[in-house]
Amino acid sequence: MIFDKETAKQTAEVLLQINAIKLQPNNPFTWASGWKSPIYCDNRIVLSFPKIRNYIRTTMAKQIEVKYGNIDVIAGVATGAIGIGALVAEELGLPFVYVRPEAKSHGRQNKIEGFVESGQNVVVVEDLISTGKSSLNAVKALEEAKVNVKGMVAIFSYGFEVANTNFENAEVELHTLSNYENLLEQALDTKYITSKEQDILALWNANPSEWNGF
Repeated sequence: MIFDKETAKQTAEVLLQINAIKLQPNNPFTWASGWKSPIYCDNRIVLSFPKIRNYIRTTMAKQIEVKYGNIDVIAGVATGAIGIGALVAEELGLPFVYVRPEAKSHGRQNKIEGFVESGQNVVVVEDLISTGKSSLNAVKALEEAKVNVKGMVAIFSYGFEVANTNFENAEVELHTLSNYENLLEQALDTKYITSKEQDILALWNANPSEWNGF
């Protein structure tokens, strides 16, 4: 679920401007999963653009304050959301931790890096939601540490139905600054794509694992 339409379209616009999101319906990318995709998203690029970075930081922090009120800790999902999560925590004046995809094999074998106490209220920050699997694994690790996960906030979501189902089943509230639907609207409005390309992009989103680019 997006926070609001204006934020969703503005966020989509800045991500397109800096090529954090690339749309190539006529020259698809190949994901690590083997899926053919007309879109590639790398929100870590945000960190290299101070104005955009500050926009994402302040917008996300404001939305967290409005939606969740008083919280104790911000948690970022490694590795993509460590940077933006730390910036959001700084904006809110809160402690920050991050969650590894798996525990270290040496030292203290931490999965959660940083200090968090049982019973604290935590909001998880993520950069990108695809299926939601890795994001929800981070939530599970935090819950095993007996903290209260209030919800998750991400920069962008592909809006896959499987992700919606995964978050519903896990009973985790997800809000994003923007999503695929609003991205396509903004890209069309700014003539980044044509209406024909929008149709191709919409077909991919409806069935990404089977889409072949034609």
